[in-house]
Order: sequence, then C-alpha cells, then structure tokens
Amino acid sequence: MTAEPHRLTLGGDTALVLIDLQTGILDRPAAKPAPEILGKGIALAEAFRAHRLPVVLVKVAWSPDGGDLPTANVDRPGPAAAPPAAFSEIPAELAALGDVVVTKRHWGAFTGTELDLQLRRRGIHRIVLAGISSSVGVESTARTAWELSYDLVFAEDATADADADSHAHTFGKIFPRIGKVSTTDEIIAALDS
Repeated sequence: MTAEPHRLTLGGDTALVLIDLQTGILDRPAAKPAPEILGKGIALAEAFRAHRLPVVLVKVAWSPDGGDLPTANVDRPGPAAAPPAAFSEIPAELAALGDVVVTKRHWGAFTGTELDLQLRRRGIHRIVLAGISSSVGVESTARTAWELSYDLVFAEDATADADADSHAHTFGKIFPRIGKVSTTDEIIAALDS
C-alpha cells in the first residue's frame, strides 16, 4: 500500500537550484526542447525572487588549460579539452542580480563547490531542483543533497535529459524515493499560498 501524496508546501527555508542551464548545454540535443526548459527555469527563478528566496544557478566549467577536467578510465569519457568560455555562460534572461552562482567541475553540484555552505548559511533545508540533465547533473546533485539531509522537490517539467528513457527512469524510479516530484505550476502555487 502506497502513502497518499501530501500537498506541497514551501517555506522560507527553501531555495531553487537550477543545474547547467547554460549556453553550451542548452545548445545540445535533448528529449524536451531547450527553450521550454529554459522558460520553466526562468518562471521558477522569478517566482523565488518574488518571494525573496534564494536562486542558485549552477554551471559547469573548467580552466582554460583543462587541468581540472575529470580524469577517469571509462568507456564514455567526457571532454578531452576545456570548452570555450562561452560554453558556461548563463543566459541573460535567466540570471539576476543577487543570484548565487556556483561553478562545478563534476556531475554533481556539491562535489568540490561551496553549494552546501551557501545553502546552510542562508538557513536552507529544502531544495527545489531542476535543469539539465535529469540522469546526470540533476540526479548526481539530488543524491548528494539527500545524503546531506536536504528535503527535495523536483520540477519534472523544468528538467530534461538527452535521452527520454533516462529521464523517465530518474523521475519514475529514483526521485520518488528521495523527494517529491512536482511541476513548475504546482511549485509556484505552493510559493504563493
């Protein structure tokens, strides 16, 4: 027997964390159109700012010499060289003065960054998470956040993956076990109530 879903409530201890909504990632093919994901991210960010709640924009970038690129003996390695600086630019229509910008160098936004410090110093206990890609950057960040005891809410319609099956697996099998799956409209309504 499964538990009944609870009505979503969001308080002053909530932050929005958007993963990799940056030029070089938005230019890549995804199962959902990038402008749709960016538009949902903008709507969420505007709603959080209107309620004076933190907006954290996480981007992935590496040093020009590539010295901080992840190294691993894997079948499908990442980039062999650092992409140009424009790859990591956050679209002007998404960013606003006062947002926290975190630069990561791995899949997850907590590894080797000050994300946990930035959230805890602001009294954050709940994270609304969205971005690209569902099964990589967003899921890696979510797993660590859950291990760090943050409450999690996932904006499914503001999240995308290059592969629809990977997105479906993440949202159908992983995220319901570590948080609440919701939509942009439901999250904004919870902020407004």
